[in-house]
Amino acid sequence: MLVLVILFAVCTIMISNFIGKKTYEKGKLKSYECGVEPTGEPHVRFDVKFYLIAIFFLLFDIEAVFLFPWAVIFIKLGFFGFIEMFLFIVILVMGLLYVWLKGALKWE
Repeated sequence: MLVLVILFAVCTIMISNFIGKKTYEKGKLKSYECGVEPTGEPHVRFDVKFYLIAIFFLLFDIEAVFLFPWAVIFIKLGFFGFIEMFLFIVILVMGLLYVWLKGALKWE
C-alpha cells in the first residue's frame, strides 16, 4: 500500500509538470488582497502569543466537543458517567488555571 501511495504521488506530480503551463505572467505571481496593491514586506514576524492563544483555543475547543456525545447518552451512563465527566472537566479546569496563572492569556 505504501508503495502504491508513493507511486501515485510521484506520478501525479510528474503528470502535472508535463501538462501544466511553464510560463507565468508577472501579474499572476503578484500577491492580491482585495484589489489593493500590496505594500511592505510580505513576511511579517508575529508574536508567539498569537500562536499560543490559537493553540489554547483549539485545545479547549476540541476537548469541549467531547461534552456533546456525553450529554446525549448521559442517562445510560448513570453515576459512573457523571463521575468520569466530572473528572474530565476538573482536568480541563486545572489546565486552564495553569495557563492562566503562567500568564499565557495576558494580552498586552
